[in-house]
Amino acid sequence: MLKPFYLGGLLESGCDEAGRGCLAGPVFAAAVILPSGYHNPLINDSKQLNRKNREVLRIEIENKAVAWAVAVSSVEEIDKINILNASFLAIHRAIDKLGIIPQHLIIDGNRFNRYKNIPHTCIIKGDSKYLSIAAASILAKTYRDRFMQDLAEQFPGYCWDQNKGYPTKSHKMAIMKNGFTSWHRRSFHLSDPQLKLKLETIL
Repeated sequence: MLKPFYLGGLLESGCDEAGRGCLAGPVFAAAVILPSGYHNPLINDSKQLNRKNREVLRIEIENKAVAWAVAVSSVEEIDKINILNASFLAIHRAIDKLGIIPQHLIIDGNRFNRYKNIPHTCIIKGDSKYLSIAAASILAKTYRDRFMQDLAEQFPGYCWDQNKGYPTKSHKMAIMKNGFTSWHRRSFHLSDPQLKLKLETIL
């Protein structure tokens, strides 16, 4: 069972992002403050849950959280300030939207840009250790997946309803065939040298 809080007795927000490793689409982030004494054995790292359970838990989190918020950083911001800083920016925006000022932040990962004067703790694999970070990962993941699902209807050739913008083989092949869209992150480099060469000829 995941731990309820890193520091007991404080108003603590868990924070996480989704879409950091994608080739296309914004990066989403969420911040969640759970009530004292809250437990749910089903809440876990969003990557360990199937889509149906994520959606059920999304509703649960939205209904039971003291406060929650989801925010994004755009593709343009990712290309301008890099994906790491864009992820931090999205988390800052989510915290801004909470409506309640947390006393402590727990962040999934090993790095973070300080948010105002609120102390924070970075926790590697925090989404599999603490409830509020796991809850944030579920919100960020479900909201981003829904966004990419809607975007797939406008750009049907890229299979975003399935790959959600991640660098799958089908996504890379779609880029080879159709080129980049305005939703692709131009600062990202594809790992396959031959594919990169072919993409450069397309552009």
